[in-house]
Order: sequence, then structure tokens, then C-alpha cells
Amino acid sequence: MDPFVQIASFVGVASKGSLSAVARDEGVTPSIIGRRLDALEARLGIKLLIRTTRKTTLTREGSAFLEDCQRILLDLSNAEAAVTLGGVKARGHLRVSAPAGFGRRFIAPLVHAFSSQHAEVSISLELTDRLVDLVNEGIDCSIRIGGLPDSNLVSVKLAENRRVVVASHAYLEREGVPETPAQLAQHQCLLLSGSSQHRGWMFQQEGDVQTVKVGGVLECNDGAVLHEWALAGLGLAWRSWWEVGKDIESGRLHTVLDAYAAPPTGVYILFPQRQLPLRVRLFVDFLKAHFAGEQDWMQQ
Repeated sequence: MDPFVQIASFVGVASKGSLSAVARDEGVTPSIIGRRLDALEARLGIKLLIRTTRKTTLTREGSAFLEDCQRILLDLSNAEAAVTLGGVKARGHLRVSAPAGFGRRFIAPLVHAFSSQHAEVSISLELTDRLVDLVNEGIDCSIRIGGLPDSNLVSVKLAENRRVVVASHAYLEREGVPETPAQLAQHQCLLLSGSSQHRGWMFQQEGDVQTVKVGGVLECNDGAVLHEWALAGLGLAWRSWWEVGKDIESGRLHTVLDAYAAPPTGVYILFPQRQLPLRVRLFVDFLKAHFAGEQDWMQQ
């Protein structure tokens, strides 16, 4: 059995959550898809999916394997396009979404650079800290930082990202320094509304990554405002190192709870399907190449 067929079936089932949905797309029976998955798991010697009559769930090993498989299939699609399309130019309109602060600093310059290389592609860049719905809003690709709740989206990791809890000296002197994540309940925490942060801030405790619910009287849907509020001494903020690193180095902000910091998360580019228009494939490859060559990109 072709290993690539097995991998494609695995990615399809992981994305759609159903053997039947993948089977319908391919015009085969669900039992054929099941045999492909069985053969893949037997070849690897690990369980990738937990399958019941009601739902299909990825194992921890399956989640890690999925990201590599998505990248392999994307690279294969790009290689085929490079051969079959030859000198065909990318054209049309490209809609890109990115978090406001990160997009302003890192993505906007790259959009301009990409546009200068592909004159027949027009680009709309939407900067927002809310989680956009790529399919319903007609977004071709989206930059996201942190967790990826949308299992039906294809993701490619661009870089690592580290988040820290920060506050000004004035706030810490006035309110005290939290010694454990549990003590955040006694502090003013600055919340990013309309984002996954409303579920809580991530910390590593006793070897496990846990979500700690936080609260406060101030929240905003713009991360740059939270940054300014933290500088003004209004509370604690959970921000990315690329945003607050220079303030930490200068002493304008101080980190707390460093011993509980969660492992780095990813910066991803997401898109709703594997068969992408040429303009989208080229943009994804353009970002991958840029971030792969910027080892110190968080300090820019």
C-alpha cells in the first residue's frame, strides 16, 4: 500500500474527524480508509487515532505526527505545482489575516516584499487579534500564535514564540509580586478580549501545562493597548517576548512567574485546504523561507 496514500487518508480523517467524510470525497468505502489507517499504524508501531462509532480523536503521538504529515503533503503539492505550472504566473487576490501587533511589525513588511515580486497579485491584510473564520470570511491564510483549535485547517509552523507575564515596577511595588500562578486571582490581569486568552493563561506546573483562569477590570481586543496598560502600571499582562523583550531589557517591565513559564508555542500560518491556488502556495513558501532564515526574529 502506498505510504503517501496512507498519510493522505490519515490527514483527511484527522481534519474532518470522520472516515465516512474522507471516503465520500475519494469515492471509496469507509472500510478502505480504515484499512489504510490500520496499515499506517501497524507500520509505525503506534496508535495515531482513537476511533469510535461516534467520533475520531487524535492521540498525542497522532497530533505530533499530523503536523509533519501536513507539511510533507504541502511540500509535495508545491513540488508538483512547480513542475506542472512551469512559468505560469501567480495572479488574483490574496486575503491574509494576522494578529494586530505581530502583523504590523512582521507580516506587513513581508506582504509588501511579496507584492513587489508578484505584480499580478493584489493583497488585503487584515490585522486583528480576534480568531477569524477563514472559510466563512473568505480568508486565504491566517497567521496565528499559540494553540490551534481548528482541526479542519492545515497548519505550517513558521517559528517558535515565548510568552511571559510582565508588569511595571510601580505595579509590583504597589500590589506585590505573585509567587505562584494561583496568586494571580488576587491581581489585576489585563485580558485580551475575543481571543483564546479568555480561557486562561498557560503555565507549566509539576511537568504539566495547565490553564489558569485570570481576571481583572480591564480588557481590550488590541494587544498593543494591553502592552501600554502594563507599562502604565495598571496590571499584569501575558505577552509575547517579541513585543515586550526590549522593555524587559530596559527595565520598563519585569517578568514574574518565570519558574512556571509554559514551553514556547508556535507561530503558524493556517489555510483551509491542501489544494491551494498558486498565489497562496507562493505566499506560504515566502513566509517559511523568511522565518527559517531569521534566528533572532523575536528581537527585531
